[in-house]
Amino acid sequence: MENLNEEIHKAFEIIQQGGIILYPTDTVWGIGCDATNAEAVAKIYKLKQRDDSKSMICLMNGEKMMYNVFKDIPEVAWQIIDLSEKPTTLILDNPRNVAANLIPTDKTLGIRIVKEPFCFKLMERMKKPLVSTSANISGLPTPIAFKDISPEIIKGVDYVVNLHQDKINGKPSTIIKLTSDSQVKVIRK
Repeated sequence: MENLNEEIHKAFEIIQQGGIILYPTDTVWGIGCDATNAEAVAKIYKLKQRDDSKSMICLMNGEKMMYNVFKDIPEVAWQIIDLSEKPTTLILDNPRNVAANLIPTDKTLGIRIVKEPFCFKLMERMKKPLVSTSANISGLPTPIAFKDISPEIIKGVDYVVNLHQDKINGKPSTIIKLTSDSQVKVIRK
């Protein structure tokens, strides 16, 4: 537990200074930053060599944070969150209060509520959503374990969280797009 709190503190300090971190999530290892800091978001796009028209998701730690980013959340979103047995990312319309370069031209944002202790407590401390994108150069396979992350990514972040580096995470989340007119579309199972 001591180690968890120490890592949350170190990651928080880096994020407060506009840095980017490499960290374990409830799915795969992620590269992240404060979702309201456009400069930090730009650093992630640059590190991943990713076109900034491709969206990244935000992790959130609950309802309050979701309502801060989305004024209108379809009822079906809460049903999916309640019923999902595995990590599920929802793409919702018209986000606000996040960095403009996180929002693609279709004015949507992918979000996932996490209960994983490191992410949850870090966001509790930040009081803001956390950007999460897979720890790979754009176009290359998503690493399923820390040992599979390229040295270029590890060297390119400001801090590597020293937790769960021996754990095999598995696969990325399911992605479901919900439109404000209540259409539901599964993007990735």
